[in-house]
Amino acid sequence: MKAGIVGLPNVGKSTLFNCLSSAKAQSANFPFCTIEPNIGVVNVPDPRLNRLEALVNPQKVIPATVEIVDIAGLVKGASKGEGLGNQFLANIRETDAIIHVLRCFDNDNIVHVDGSVDPIRDKETIDIELQLKDLEAVEKRLEKVKRAARTGNKEAQKELAVLEVLHNGLEAANSVRAIEVSEDDRLAFVSPLQLITDKPVLYVCNVDESAAATGNAYVTQVQNAIASENTEVLVLAVATEADINELETYEERQLFLEDLGLEEPGAAKLIRATYKLLKLETYFTAGEKEVRAWTIPAGASAPQAAGVIHTDFEKGFIRAEVISYADYDHFGSEQKAKEAGKARVEGKDYTVKDGDVMHFRFNV
Repeated sequence: MKAGIVGLPNVGKSTLFNCLSSAKAQSANFPFCTIEPNIGVVNVPDPRLNRLEALVNPQKVIPATVEIVDIAGLVKGASKGEGLGNQFLANIRETDAIIHVLRCFDNDNIVHVDGSVDPIRDKETIDIELQLKDLEAVEKRLEKVKRAARTGNKEAQKELAVLEVLHNGLEAANSVRAIEVSEDDRLAFVSPLQLITDKPVLYVCNVDESAAATGNAYVTQVQNAIASENTEVLVLAVATEADINELETYEERQLFLEDLGLEEPGAAKLIRATYKLLKLETYFTAGEKEVRAWTIPAGASAPQAAGVIHTDFEKGFIRAEVISYADYDHFGSEQKAKEAGKARVEGKDYTVKDGDVMHFRFNV
């Protein structure tokens, strides 16, 4: 599962990518600085993992991770191949969620491809290009399904009705994620198309240092514009975050954050929000050798969670021994939680809860 950072050229995508990952993407003051997508594997900040480390004192600790992709900037006409349009759209199609960066700061030294700062116009430019590309994909599918529907094929007729709803919605400048389609129809007919505007989106308002804690008028415009989208807006001073990352000690970084009125780096909030956007959850294994956070899709069963460790665990799953993180934290150890009757034995039908501390029994 990976999220793609998108936006117009020069809005701070590569600088943000550098803040999030240990990879150093090229970042410069000219359009299309990023050509090939950069991919970073980012650790997910999780205080629960730190607490388990303190309680268990293991030999090593392994956090959950998420993949972030820095994708080339898009311009007007991208859906017809302008700029690096075709490449951009192919790259974003391969991601599972979108982090949409909007420039919300004034700086005459940093050029804007459209000559002025206007995050709403910028958002609409990208939305329209993505919608046009999806419209193209839906029209291709429509032609094929219409022929099958004419022969009386019931499944094709059902799909045709759904595709026509999508087509009308996209023509009205709506993203697919906002078009009303039943969950069953979305699963059967929409998801297989891998439409770009069907992907969940998170907006990042890139502000200057003075607006890091409070936002600014540009941020308010964005919040008003996306009020009906059922998504999140994060405010980040990306250039400032980059400066914080360059500081050598944790104490220096904390002092800098306090001066800005922030409790933690915005990048940490963004990583957690991205994890949630991808509908991912975490369970833990905790022992003397290793405390580890494992990533699973929300709603995963106990055998599926076991399979993340090794496919043999899923194939030969017998049962899972489970302690909730809250109980583990409260009692201070696995043994004490067990003595308090807080350890449970769960079978194949158990749905893993975010934060469960688990041991698996299996036989292959």
